[in-house]
Amino acid sequence: MKKQTVIVTGASSGIGKEVAKHFLDRGDNVVINSTTQGKLQQVYEELGAGPQLAMVAGNVKDKETGKRLVAVALEKFGSVDVLVNNAGIFETKPFLEVDEAYLDRFLDTNLKGTYFTTQSVIPQMLQQHDGVVINIGTPLVNQALGGVPITAPMTSKGAIHALTLQLAAEFGRFNVRVNTVAPGTIRTPMHGEKADQSAALHLVNRVGEVEDVAEMVYAVAKSNFINGAIINVDGGISAGYNLILS
Repeated sequence: MKKQTVIVTGASSGIGKEVAKHFLDRGDNVVINSTTQGKLQQVYEELGAGPQLAMVAGNVKDKETGKRLVAVALEKFGSVDVLVNNAGIFETKPFLEVDEAYLDRFLDTNLKGTYFTTQSVIPQMLQQHDGVVINIGTPLVNQALGGVPITAPMTSKGAIHALTLQLAAEFGRFNVRVNTVAPGTIRTPMHGEKADQSAALHLVNRVGEVEDVAEMVYAVAKSNFINGAIINVDGGISAGYNLILS
């Protein structure tokens, strides 16, 4: 299997950290990113700080962060083969209480971060005539939940799903493939100790683990023929729900 150079944003914890580890453990080169220098340095050391690993701190909403990620990947490893747009935030707030500043937080990190980091890597992938962009979405874009006020994050994630399809259409003929992996509730620091409270949302009646998502991201990265796909790794949230019958 081809050795790849993989950029992973939001890699200081949770899904991003596990994705980076998954590729590293299988022999790929990895460039990790996070906004916080200290946390990123800690993960860099936890992952071995070896010759196949590099790090770039910076906020992905800033175009310059994407440019630096590409520059470091090329300088150290000579290519940019996979981008995993994992950086994102998730919170709840009632729709009628959302103001412009709150909405902008999600549009900046989730949408602009994905948009502009992808914009930075596509030119190199076009030059290579090969590359894979993997966005992290959510099945809740198409499976709304009453009683959970999440219009701000869902607006940003819905835009990522739409962006995925359009980029796949625009660049697929150049062998640059763009897909989204959409996890259900995953046991990460984002959900803290409350993760298991969401178990019943999934047809398997449990939440997912970071390894479940990393395995799918890896499979998509190694495929030459998956393009424009929204792949749910969600324990069945998108398929249906459980009825409790007495």
